[in-house]
Amino acid sequence: MNTGVLDHLDVEHLAREWESAAPEKILRGATRRIPHMALACSFGAEDMVLVDMLQKIAPNVVIFYLDTDVLFAETHELHNRVLKRYGLHGLRRVSPQLTLSRQAEQYGEELWKHDPNQCCAIRKVEPLTRVLAEFDGWITGIRRNQAPTRARTQVIEMDHKFGLIKVNPLALWTESQIWGYIHAHEVPYNPLHDQGYPSIGCLHCTRSVRPGEDARAGRWSGSDKTECGLHSK
Repeated sequence: MNTGVLDHLDVEHLAREWESAAPEKILRGATRRIPHMALACSFGAEDMVLVDMLQKIAPNVVIFYLDTDVLFAETHELHNRVLKRYGLHGLRRVSPQLTLSRQAEQYGEELWKHDPNQCCAIRKVEPLTRVLAEFDGWITGIRRNQAPTRARTQVIEMDHKFGLIKVNPLALWTESQIWGYIHAHEVPYNPLHDQGYPSIGCLHCTRSVRPGEDARAGRWSGSDKTECGLHSK
């Protein structure tokens, strides 16, 4: 990783300059200024918008996804549709170092039930830390109005947790803007979104959201956990 690509003053300046910019402009500027970037794709609605934009703006940007070994079948099916739609040879798959069976041996069966933070650390945070060490910056689909924990997200910021630059082109977009883009451009998306799943993670830790609930209420339902650790400061 080249930590000298942009310093914190450069990033703060760009955050102000791009605060009201269109996501496409942010992507163009970021991919020109940061030589080795990657999109972390969770196959959520926001990430599908970014995949579509990047194929038009910077198709050489690496796209990877974290395969926790407990993704929904619909997520795997969407992966295949994305490859076909955009003519991609493949999306980079990043896996945990521990298989589910080895995890069960070391931490007990169904770790996600009795210690979801540890499960996320093994199956998400460690793989992400490992892959991000190869890049100067990463692109995410997080938005300010998704959750209180994301309300201060900048369109570009220093990611001190992973030691690189984080670009969030959709930070100011609303859910209606996301879906407006998806329908206007016929972007493939996970059918679970049509079944009450606004946020889709792992099979055992995601449920549909009831009317009136927060969009992320279906993640780690019944606990005070709201983030997997990928986007915490």
